Amino acid sequence: MVTADQITARRRVIAESPDLQALLAHLRERARPVIDRLPVIPEHKALLSIDGGVCPEDGTPLAFDPWSPAAHRCPGCGKTWTGDRHDRNWARYQHLWLAERAAHLATLAALDDDSAAGARGGEILTAYAQRYWRYPNRDNVLGPSRLFFSTYMESLWICNYLAAATLLKAAGRIDDAVLRAVNQVADEAATLIGDYDERFSNRQTWNNAALTAIAVWFEDEDLAQRAIEGQTGLVAHLLRGFGTDGTWYEGENYHLFALRGLITGLGWARLAGVDAFADPRLASRLTAALRAPSLSALPDLTFPARKDSRYGISLAQPMYLELWEIGFARLAGADLAGWLATLYQTAAPTPELFEAYLHDAPFASSIPHPASRTRLSWWSLLEMLPALPSETAPWAPGSVLLEAQGLAVLRVGNRYAALECGPYVGGHGHPDRLHLTLHADGVHWLPDPGTGSYVARDLFWYRSTLAHNAPRLDGVFDAQGDAVCEMFDVQGDWAWVRGRHGGGVTRTVVLGPAYVVDVLELTGREEHSVELAWHFTGQGDPRTPGRWVDATLEDEFIGRAERFTPDGEGPIVLEFTANGQELTAHFVFDGELLRVEGPGLPASGKVGPFYLVRGEGRNLRFVTVLEPHSGKPQVRSVRTAGETVEVETAGGVERHRFTGVAWEIERPDVAVRALRGRQEIVPPFAPLLELEGPTRAVAAALRVGAPPPLDGTLAGFDLSEPLTLALEDQYRRSEDPYAGPDELSAVAYAAWDEGALYVAVDVTKPDLCLRPADAPPLRLDNEADDIHSDGLQVYVADEGGGDRVGYLIVPETKSGGVRVVATTDSAGGATPAAVQGRWERTEHGYRVTVAVPWPAHARPHVGARMGFDLIINEMLPGRARRAGQLVWSGGNGWVWLRGDRQDPSRFGVLELVA
Repeated sequence: MVTADQITARRRVIAESPDLQALLAHLRERARPVIDRLPVIPEHKALLSIDGGVCPEDGTPLAFDPWSPAAHRCPGCGKTWTGDRHDRNWARYQHLWLAERAAHLATLAALDDDSAAGARGGEILTAYAQRYWRYPNRDNVLGPSRLFFSTYMESLWICNYLAAATLLKAAGRIDDAVLRAVNQVADEAATLIGDYDERFSNRQTWNNAALTAIAVWFEDEDLAQRAIEGQTGLVAHLLRGFGTDGTWYEGENYHLFALRGLITGLGWARLAGVDAFADPRLASRLTAALRAPSLSALPDLTFPARKDSRYGISLAQPMYLELWEIGFARLAGADLAGWLATLYQTAAPTPELFEAYLHDAPFASSIPHPASRTRLSWWSLLEMLPALPSETAPWAPGSVLLEAQGLAVLRVGNRYAALECGPYVGGHGHPDRLHLTLHADGVHWLPDPGTGSYVARDLFWYRSTLAHNAPRLDGVFDAQGDAVCEMFDVQGDWAWVRGRHGGGVTRTVVLGPAYVVDVLELTGREEHSVELAWHFTGQGDPRTPGRWVDATLEDEFIGRAERFTPDGEGPIVLEFTANGQELTAHFVFDGELLRVEGPGLPASGKVGPFYLVRGEGRNLRFVTVLEPHSGKPQVRSVRTAGETVEVETAGGVERHRFTGVAWEIERPDVAVRALRGRQEIVPPFAPLLELEGPTRAVAAALRVGAPPPLDGTLAGFDLSEPLTLALEDQYRRSEDPYAGPDELSAVAYAAWDEGALYVAVDVTKPDLCLRPADAPPLRLDNEADDIHSDGLQVYVADEGGGDRVGYLIVPETKSGGVRVVATTDSAGGATPAAVQGRWERTEHGYRVTVAVPWPAHARPHVGARMGFDLIINEMLPGRARRAGQLVWSGGNGWVWLRGDRQDPSRFGVLELVA
């Protein structure tokens, strides 16, 4: 993203830099196949599906080869697969790769006087202009898009597309025909992207970057101001999405993704006259954002797979190196030289495929190769420094509390422990408050698994509390509330953190030179069951004599469960081995220890054991001492004496206790050490500030002496209190706005008795699109197929809202009955088999009548105010995914990612009257 004068100046810099000369030679070599032969431009838009791009035999992602549009190789089994879904998954990466190649070619044309590269780049731009309107803006998953299924990918694509056009224009290598073509594409892309504001999502950072690029291209000051300085623009993302500690609120994976989008967008903003890098306040936050991943990095230089992160991804991937190279070049005060030097010297990472960086595709092999600044992409040739400093201070991270993120990282030697003490964030957040990570002696003993595929069913496992080394209350509650860090301190070779979740659960982690002390405590007036999962790496066995007996743990992802029965009283000791290292875990608690089979790490395809400490009571305390070692362990035993934890080592007994204001460590012949560090509570980031919540919808349900016949007619229903769904602000749209009540609307009636809630829904919809019960599975994602059908979603909650059920209801075309499944957000106790009803076609659409049993703890009575909502799903001919929804309590938004779920805080109120 440069001007003609900048191109001239950059040529001089390249001529005097061995590194940039080597990078230029690399870019020439990588461009040669594209200059020699125009790659295939897909004739179809990308499709997200469960089976597209995945080996049918072993589930391995198929390799992306830009030169192989119809034959897709599995790097696991070596077989080649064909089919439309594989082709449309390939199209996702091909569209992105081609836009990158256009920018790559344009860079060579501008900086290397390569006319052939410029001609091929212009040809790619024109080819897309000829096709762009052929790609339908339909059946998307997350926002409007023609080429893809999500808006943010359209934004990634248009940023590179316009970078190519801008470079060619600045170099005087673009003609009027290509300019007109680019104008047409950019104008339509602005409409698509501008319609869909994702507010403070990481994806909106890229949307802002794209809109800024389009504003620069058209010299549109209003669009530039909105994208850069608007309420959810680039500057707001920098100052609010990235906290005061520099971390992006959605975790490391999305930190790096959003940061690349932000720096891309701010590069365009500089061309629009807004230089964030020269503003001290903005530059300071940018510097913190660039440094943040180095502070939380694991000792093996992968990022922790917190929230929806990919597991085991090296920070030495070229995409990330390029981010730090360009950040270092733009921010003179950013001390990144030592960090970059460390990454360039680390073990070679396995090549990974990223939507935002496809420079190295196709991979010659999956064999790791060393990272080098002379093998980065076209962007680095434009912007990175001619050379890194020859002498830099080594990267030497210490213990740190990232206050805004709520992540406490404890480091002692090559040992790393981290505690999640921050806010729960929806979307990419996980209910893993007070999760413990441990990495020591080269082994990731207690990992955070992150997330695998967003379309696989096991997504729900990895987004559960039980999948983490975190506490769970009462067997079913996933800890979605916030946690806070109360204490954090570092003194010499000891560091500690104390976090609190909710009103009564605390976790204390103390890391020392030989072992970790972990104390989980529950205090309160009410009885609770507490479970603490331990997902250890490696093979484990009890050192404590005893046996395993069958046990139960209810969860759809859980296999066999066993309970350990020790031969005697006292602590239970487990021993683990991995990669030639050992870890001994001492458990002191009142309760039981389970060994459970569950999913392994994402993409491993393996099932393995994890452990669960479980107890019940009002005041519980689980004490665990973890000792990583490679030889004879130093810890001989662990016991508790009141509030004191006594660790007997080869050098004597070491005593630990919490005094209320400090953690005291008493060791033989050493003065008592007191770790303190009380923390000020930092308010969590709130991505959306809603000053006044929506007004709750209210309606009446009339009591009946006898249940209605539920035959698809309105017989038995009092029609004096209708619930109407016919307003634009009740509609959740996809690509198209609400077409009006003649195309979709509904009138509903509610009745009740002590046994059930009775609902009749009269839907106006000319084209009825019902999914048959025997239709083949759609295999689009992990949502219920029946949401992509005309039909209903009905939700009922007790007066407090805690006990709620939801049902997805679709009319059966053959029987006249209804097909019912429980929604995935039902709190428990849903009984779809007990939902009874029938339906019939009407002159203007269809009518459904059903009886919905009350939730188990609901107590229906005259005057009760029950939570209730009704949603009408809209399917249209020729679509693969639903077009929208009418929502009784109020829609006024987008249908994407809603699935069969409805936020209970948005439920309306159904007043039970006589």
